[in-house]
Amino acid sequence: MKIKLLLILLLPFIITACQQNEVLKTHGIAYLDKREKLISINQSNKNDVVNILGHPSTKGMENNNLWIYIERTFTKSAAFKLGKNHLKKNNVLVLEFNKYGILEKKEFYNKDRMKKIEFAEAITENELRKENFITGFLSSIRQKMEANRK
Repeated sequence: MKIKLLLILLLPFIITACQQNEVLKTHGIAYLDKREKLISINQSNKNDVVNILGHPSTKGMENNNLWIYIERTFTKSAAFKLGKNHLKKNNVLVLEFNKYGILEKKEFYNKDRMKKIEFAEAITENELRKENFITGFLSSIRQKMEANRK
């Protein structure tokens, strides 16, 4: 009886002590907050940035001189939250180069700074996508009708 009681009392301690170090899953450039301090405005060029950070996660759509680096780190939540993923780091580094490849502008956004960014409430309607959906939907119905005739 005492052994069963002892096991019941020790079981929660054994289960919670299994994982001492938290498991981190990093996507993108690791330690972006420390690496961005190694590049300086009006001194670093594209080659320096590639040597320090690697190739960018994304480049600007219209401007190839706009480079974006991303770091996202997830960890598992506590046991009482059933081990869901928790966002620990969410860093974004935006670099802008001039036409000669010299760094002109550097902006670093961390999780706290991103919360302060205000986004527009307006929703942009895409008429082209609506027409393509309707056209695709109607053409698929036409194909099904023609298949049934045969």
